[in-house]
Amino acid sequence: MKSSHKIIVTGGAGFIGSAIVRQLNQLGETDVLIVDRLDETDKWKNLAPLRFADYIDADDFIESLDRLHETQILLHLGACSATTERDANFMMRNNYEFTKTLANWSVENATRFIYASSAATYGDGANGMNDGTDDLQKLRPLNVYGYSKHLFDLYARQNSLFEKIVGLKYFNVFGPNENHKGDMRSLVNKAFAQIRETGKLQLFRSANPDYQDGEFGRDFVYVKDAVEMTLHFIGNPASGLFNVGSGEMHTWNELAKAIFAALDLPPNIEFVEMPEHLRDRYQYHTQADLSKIQATGYEKSATSLNEAVADYVRNYLIPDKFLGD
Repeated sequence: MKSSHKIIVTGGAGFIGSAIVRQLNQLGETDVLIVDRLDETDKWKNLAPLRFADYIDADDFIESLDRLHETQILLHLGACSATTERDANFMMRNNYEFTKTLANWSVENATRFIYASSAATYGDGANGMNDGTDDLQKLRPLNVYGYSKHLFDLYARQNSLFEKIVGLKYFNVFGPNENHKGDMRSLVNKAFAQIRETGKLQLFRSANPDYQDGEFGRDFVYVKDAVEMTLHFIGNPASGLFNVGSGEMHTWNELAKAIFAALDLPPNIEFVEMPEHLRDRYQYHTQADLSKIQATGYEKSATSLNEAVADYVRNYLIPDKFLGD
């Protein structure tokens, strides 16, 4: 590994990370060091169409930090993103300690540090989904993944890091290059396979009396929009914690209808019981407040749900293509 690269992308073989590298390539940037753990997944397929200078395993990367210099930007997308993960020790090492190390190294070396937080930090939303840092202590994540992300947000605030770094609270991102994520794939990806196999789509029944079946939902944001919002902070000097989403909440029924429409099929939805282990840790309503990122000069509108789903299904899922193919 050469001692200096202009840009480092951790999680660069993953879903959002590889999409970011793809967009960097589109902008003419190839001096990129990708950091990841390929393990036994098919993440390597995301890398095949990309142009980058080098690749290094995440564990080896940490040991090599003292040899790096003159890196201008570190985009830290690497994390375990499984909301059902129960190994708290693993989550803390991988998502919290790793991020602390990279953030402090970046600040010490005058490297622009942009990292992935998550809307999972907001928990059930009872304390709002405003991306300010003053009320972080009030947030109550519903799972250890959300807590591991939240803990670093707290660490950054307590150590005045938000004066120098950027944290991005990604909402429900979907789109190409997520095939390797298994159960953590978006509903669009899962539904595509399910509909082609069975002709119908199963959705969870509501376990909350305040919501009818299929009428609860999320802020679904297309990965291409998430990438645009992320790279906005490469050329923009703003720092702090920011939401990354569409700014709208769409129900699962709306998403399902968009998927069937993209496949030119009539909706055929079947409701099934929500698993017991999810009922107490389920987000029924998420919606990003985008006023803070917009105040930094970000003006692009999010791709509409129907347009984003159609692009994903027709241009990537049906032909089985990756970004850059």
